[in-house]
Amino acid sequence: MAKVVVLVPFAFDENGLSKRRAQVNSVTLGPDIEFDFRPVKAGPALYDSYHDYVLADMSMFEAGITAQEDGYDAVCIDTMSDSGLGPLRSILDIPVIGPGQASYLMALMLGSRFSVLTQWDPWIKIYEKGLREYGLADKCVSIRSPDIMPDPENLLGGKEDVVFPKLVAAGLQCVEDGAEVICLGSTTMHEAHAHLAENLPVPVINPGPLTYKLAETVLGLGLTHSRKAYPKPTVSKLNLAHAMMDGGAAYKGND
Repeated sequence: MAKVVVLVPFAFDENGLSKRRAQVNSVTLGPDIEFDFRPVKAGPALYDSYHDYVLADMSMFEAGITAQEDGYDAVCIDTMSDSGLGPLRSILDIPVIGPGQASYLMALMLGSRFSVLTQWDPWIKIYEKGLREYGLADKCVSIRSPDIMPDPENLLGGKEDVVFPKLVAAGLQCVEDGAEVICLGSTTMHEAHAHLAENLPVPVINPGPLTYKLAETVLGLGLTHSRKAYPKPTVSKLNLAHAMMDGGAAYKGND
C-alpha cells in the first residue's frame, strides 16, 4: 500500500481538514494508495502578499520534512502557490508534487493556451510568480477573478448560489481571452469544480485531485525528482525549521 501525505497550508483542526480531505472523492484512484492530510503548525492567513509567501514556504517545508522517515512514499502540496515545493525536493528522495506546476503542465497537454480562474484578486500575484518561475507566462492568456474574499476553512459552503454564477461568468471571459483550458486557481475552490466543468466549454483542471493522480502515476513508474535539478544541502538546518514553526505555533499574538 502506497502512502501519500498531503500538506495543508493552514493550521486546521479536523473540521478544516475534512473539507480538504473531500477532494479525494473527485478522482478515481487505485486500491493500493492512501492519503493522509497534515496541516502546518503555523503560517500565513491568506496567501495575499510576498510577506505571506515566505511564511508559507517555511511552514510547508517544515510540515513535510519528516514525510520520508514517517513512511510516506510521496508528498502532495495543497496550495497552488506550490509553497515549499523546491525546498522539500532538496531534502526528500520521495516525489513531491505541487498543484500549480502540475496544473499548468497538464493544461499544456490538453491545449496550447490556458487561463487561471481564481476567486480573489489578491491571489493573482501567486500565479504570476509561479508562471514566471516555471517559464510558462507566455502560455497563460489571462488570470480572471470575481474578487470574492475566500474562507480557507469553510470554503464555499453556503455561498454556492452567489459564487458559482460569478465564477462561471469569469470562466467564460477566460474562454473569450483565448483559453483552451482553465486551471482552477486554488484547492479551496474544489467544491466548484463539477459545476464549472459542466458549464464551461473547455476542460477545467481541479488542482488538488490532479496531484493525487500524479503521485499515483509517478510512484507506479518508479520516478522522482532529479538530484541535478534539486541538489541536497551541504549543511542542513532541519532542526532550525522545526524550532521556528514550534515557536510560531506557540505564539498567540496577532501581529
